[in-house]
Amino acid sequence: MADTSTPARARRRTNRTRAFALAAGGALVVGGLGYTLASWTDTEWVFGGNGSGGGGVGTSRFEVEQNVTAPFTAAGFTSDETNPGQALRFTVDALALSPGTATYAPVALRTTADSVAGDVALRAAVPADGITVTDADDALWDALHVRVATATSTTAACDATAFATPANVIADGPLGTTAASAPQRLAAAGASTQLYCFEVSLPASPTLPAGVPLDALQGRTAAPAWQFAAESD
Repeated sequence: MADTSTPARARRRTNRTRAFALAAGGALVVGGLGYTLASWTDTEWVFGGNGSGGGGVGTSRFEVEQNVTAPFTAAGFTSDETNPGQALRFTVDALALSPGTATYAPVALRTTADSVAGDVALRAAVPADGITVTDADDALWDALHVRVATATSTTAACDATAFATPANVIADGPLGTTAASAPQRLAAAGASTQLYCFEVSLPASPTLPAGVPLDALQGRTAAPAWQFAAESD
């Protein structure tokens, strides 16, 4: 005979209520005798960002720009990566050299605002592309002498006084074979400007091909082009 007492009915009612509650809560009831709670799950994701809060990863930029016009204001800087490049503004006697005289021209280099830092080295002169000259046997080219001095101030003079400090002179020798003795440092984001002063001279007693007299250099022209080879950090 079934137990119809109040305590027994209360137990059955309590168990039934618990089973419904467990089922409603996501439990698995096994044969009415026991249960196992389902596992909670979660996932986490990360993505390739950067320290500035932006998305993705990428490469840095390295770009050097030049300015051949004093006082080297920001608006005058530009990039020219092919021979012959911008024309250096040599002093007015550039086409009127005589033995023992020289002509001078400056150029300033810096990195662009979005560039990393790097080093730049001046290479030896080569003939400028597309410039017509009158020096068929290269006698004038071989006779010319070049010196280059550096300064970190864009207000530094570019004349004979620029070569008064030997440590500032990075090139000194025949035009076609003389490169810089050491590279120069360019800070990132245009934070520093490197000034170069070029001196091209015709020595009083230049080296000439056998049988070519000094007078044979009269009326000739030469067009050297220099490359600044830059490398980032």
